Amino acid sequence: MNDILKRNNVQLMGEGEQYMIFAHGYGCDQHVWSDMVPAFVDDYKLVLFDYVGSGESDLSAYDAKRYSSLNGYAQDLIEICDALQIRNAILVGHSVSSMIGVLAANQRPEFFSKLIFLGPSPCYLNKGDYHGGFEQADLDGLFEMMDNNYLGWAQALAPQIMANGDRPELGETLTTSFCATDPVIAQQFARVTFLSDNREDLAKLKLPSLTLQCSSDIIAPLEVGKYIHNVLPDNRLVVLKATGHCSHMSAPAETIAAIRNFI
Repeated sequence: MNDILKRNNVQLMGEGEQYMIFAHGYGCDQHVWSDMVPAFVDDYKLVLFDYVGSGESDLSAYDAKRYSSLNGYAQDLIEICDALQIRNAILVGHSVSSMIGVLAANQRPEFFSKLIFLGPSPCYLNKGDYHGGFEQADLDGLFEMMDNNYLGWAQALAPQIMANGDRPELGETLTTSFCATDPVIAQQFARVTFLSDNREDLAKLKLPSLTLQCSSDIIAPLEVGKYIHNVLPDNRLVVLKATGHCSHMSAPAETIAAIRNFI
């Protein structure tokens, strides 16, 4: 158990009976939840962690084969829940962690009671009638720029992902997080994230879920939020006034209120 908790730098806080797990998105770590934690720490037992390759996780545990698909990251989440003997937790997943949560919940539904998606996407590519927001050429260009100059890519893209240009400190925070990630791991995780198609996995989800969709998001357009809402029989879609891809950082009060209203 201790090996797993150390591997993923698992942090526990709060005195509540029900677990609430916060799962960060690509290029981030558990510190992105700092504005969310105070709102829930009195009522829930909070679990924060870093995926292997992120934050203060054990980089020596990174296995390129294991993490060549989102299933490897879902296995991390499952092993954390197993180690802590978690049942019926609320999972809050940002971006790619939304689908990682879906994969984990489909395998081990007893671990979770509700899933909360922040800026989710089951498929980033436009495919047929499905609008994911990206063409293959877009992603090829993104990957090429990452491979040629990862730090330059991070410095250029992170502020666009964050949006909220009137508050440049938000973009700077995300840029710092991106730049702190191991470039080789970040490049593989980007390909795994953006090339995944989890629409079939999403359709198998039986648990209640909440989709929090920002009103303007270059990573997860509104059409994707509507798609998720239409596919899942027990999903609530809330379109936030917040813009960008990281409402938990740019608009924590609005995000917290929407989560509280759901749970």
